Amino acid sequence: MKVPVGVLASGSGTNLQAILDRCADPAYPARVACVVVNRKGAGALERARRAGVPARFVSHRERPREAFEAELVAALREHGVRWVALAGFMRLLGPTFLDAFPGRVLNIHPALLPAFPGLHAQARAHARGVRVAGATVHLVDAGTDTGPIVAQAAVPVRQEDDAEALAARILAAEHRLYPMALRWAVEGRLRVEGRRVRVDLPPGEQTWIWAP
Repeated sequence: MKVPVGVLASGSGTNLQAILDRCADPAYPARVACVVVNRKGAGALERARRAGVPARFVSHRERPREAFEAELVAALREHGVRWVALAGFMRLLGPTFLDAFPGRVLNIHPALLPAFPGLHAQARAHARGVRVAGATVHLVDAGTDTGPIVAQAAVPVRQEDDAEALAARILAAEHRLYPMALRWAVEGRLRVEGRRVRVDLPPGEQTWIWAP
């Protein structure tokens, strides 16, 4: 039986689409049980509806964070969610949410953490002249992109890249990386040891992707 996953999003939902596409494979062990967005115009809503997945808008504006997070938790529990994937969800989550899904919330960030946490990571990496950029899937804690790292994709920076071109190639790598890491999570392959995550890898797989 496929494991029910909830996806939280704030934007266009391309990582949600990558997950939906993989979940369409009968052999993939997860299914998207519901999608919740915190912005009315988020494209992720339409992607969910096209896929026949229950979707809901929950506003974070002009209300205590605890009330917002409690509504998120209620929406996910209504659909039996066991794991949560943040896919461009632009809000920090606190104890009300994280305590409801302890150790079962994943996020993807467009940088090789711990470098460049927070907003505009791709542009900041490009401005600093890094030679290799990338993306990271990590477990979520109460900090800003500080949770234990699960998997990373390395994206070399080309001489001709501007920030937009680099961001587009990082996003393409995210679409490969996130469904892979989510599969490991729902299969029970992640083991947290302090600040490190050990992965019981399937044969032939690695915890990194080289995405030239």
